[in-house]
Amino acid sequence: MAAGAKLDQDHPGFADPEYRARRDAIAADSAGYRPHSPIPAVAYTDTEHEVWRTVSRQLAPKHEQYACAEYRSAAARLDLPTDEVPQLAAVSARLQRLTRFGIAPVPGLVPVRTFYGSLAARTFLSTQYVRHHSVPLYTPEPDIIHEVIGHANFLASERMADLYQAAGQASRRTETAAALDFFSRVFWFSVEFGVVWEGGELRTYGSGILSSFGELDRFREAEIRPFDLRAMGTQDYDISVYQPVLFAARSFDHAVDELHAFFSTYDDDAFGRWCPRE
Repeated sequence: MAAGAKLDQDHPGFADPEYRARRDAIAADSAGYRPHSPIPAVAYTDTEHEVWRTVSRQLAPKHEQYACAEYRSAAARLDLPTDEVPQLAAVSARLQRLTRFGIAPVPGLVPVRTFYGSLAARTFLSTQYVRHHSVPLYTPEPDIIHEVIGHANFLASERMADLYQAAGQASRRTETAAALDFFSRVFWFSVEFGVVWEGGELRTYGSGILSSFGELDRFREAEIRPFDLRAMGTQDYDISVYQPVLFAARSFDHAVDELHAFFSTYDDDAFGRWCPRE
């Protein structure tokens, strides 16, 4: 979604011209970014900082209860501020020191091949605007809270940073839309909405759950199926609802090992083996 893009009518900021203008201005600055140049700084408002504080305060106890140990350890390493929206430049610099992963700003949603492909170069593409203040615990699209709390925190884990890179490399090897779609569904049900058994409890390593107050409260109510890459790659999903189906690995190690093996060898030929034509 580019600067000045039309918001859907059910977007919380649809009828707020001040929010839309503010969002467009931040997106326009991000759109002007060029690789290896300084990331544009954003002078976040008191309202935007308060949204960040609210979300940080509400998510912290949920993460202790529901996040897998690897995520909690990585988040402690990145040590995001809880009282103000962090600058992407500062987050990127710290990640570079920790795991050699960087962040680059984008104005909004980008083509899937662009997003995934950037991961191959150990670069995560992130928006910089903040969700609407009327519903701080909800956003219908990725904002800086989702990108940083959900993804950047986990990129402070060397194992997850390597997994993201392997995923990006896999996406670059796909040539057909069908192969990319299968890959994208596996990514969705793992990196975005993956769950694992840990200490006898169902916990999550999925960034889409970790950054969502609502998903954290509801994910254990989903239909939990065994970890199965072919099933994940062919399962439909709806981004506008709480996920009704999730795939649980036996452990975090199990999830990472299986995903690394999959991403490291995936291409169109592999897709043909996963989904042979009848």
